[in-house]
Amino acid sequence: MLVLAAVAALPAIAQTSRVYQGSSGWVEEITGSLPQVRNLKVTTDVGSIQVNGSNDSEIKYTIRKHSYASSEESARRAFQQFEITANRRGDTAVIEGSFDGGHERRFNAEFILSVPRSLQLVKLNSDGGGINVAGLGGKLEAETGGGEVHLDDIADAMAETGGGSINVGSASGELKLVTGGGNIHVSNATAGVNLESGGGSVWVGNSGAAVVQTGGGSVKMEKCTGHANVETGGGTIELGDVNGPVTMETGGGSIHLSSAKGPVRVSTGGGSLELWKLANGVRAETGGGSITAELVGTPQGSSSMETSAGDLTVYISPGVKLNIQAEIDTAFGHKINSDFPELKITSEGGDYGPKTITATGSLNGGGQVLKLETNIGNINIRRGK
Repeated sequence: MLVLAAVAALPAIAQTSRVYQGSSGWVEEITGSLPQVRNLKVTTDVGSIQVNGSNDSEIKYTIRKHSYASSEESARRAFQQFEITANRRGDTAVIEGSFDGGHERRFNAEFILSVPRSLQLVKLNSDGGGINVAGLGGKLEAETGGGEVHLDDIADAMAETGGGSINVGSASGELKLVTGGGNIHVSNATAGVNLESGGGSVWVGNSGAAVVQTGGGSVKMEKCTGHANVETGGGTIELGDVNGPVTMETGGGSIHLSSAKGPVRVSTGGGSLELWKLANGVRAETGGGSITAELVGTPQGSSSMETSAGDLTVYISPGVKLNIQAEIDTAFGHKINSDFPELKITSEGGDYGPKTITATGSLNGGGQVLKLETNIGNINIRRGK
């Protein structure tokens, strides 16, 4: 059955409505347009929001109310309870969906908008539905009580969900993304990112400066053109090439870093550390795993690598100037192995108990101190390529 009904248009607004039976219930479809403005605000008590940028000067919208009632009469009563308003307030187009009374359980809605790409500000808010945005050149602010968020081809954006995942394709501006527990996935963000999840995993392909925090999930970032500050309550951390300083902390997972041009600060409650191509020194600590690091540049400050129980291996490239201070506190057959004859290795202790083994010396005329320490484990000081 198909019923067409005209809706009284608000000033300067063209709007129509029709009610029809869909495959799984009844639908009221409202279509309309709003004149050229600078800003857009969409707020709804229920349903998803989809916004696509275009070269048109006006805002075009389609709103579908979905009722899963058994009869058309019941569906129409539900449609009347969910009021839609669309108007212009100064330089802002405002579209709102609100329930008159309590929420209808067997009810949903979707807001689909085509908007000028040149809008200066778009603000979207849904109590629980998903938000999907693409093709905006201005600032975006999006919030949902629990739905998923999908963004692509955007500029500056702030997005928050109570628990859903957040996925971003490309962004040319700053990103601030927050989820109560879902995963965060960012493919390409040329500016800085600030990402926070209550417990989900975070993956970033490419970004500018990055601040990442998750309550317990893993973090992986392939490339960062600025500084990187990453923290997780217990997951693993894997960073690729970082063109700046790096700070990483996890409650117990392992950490891998491909390269860093700035100083590196790393700590884990018990996982292993692999830190490669460090151009400006490192301070690394683990409660119980092994540490492997490669120094390719002379650090501007002191460096240290410390583990409570595990082997410690450092590769030092030719020309790197350092003063080495290495120590095994409790050596039960453990050794300090060195490729550098400049280092003096000594041991203290009896023949039948644990020994303390140390190695000291200067490389390439000496420089900043590199301190290497393990309570139980071997220390290997090797020549890098």
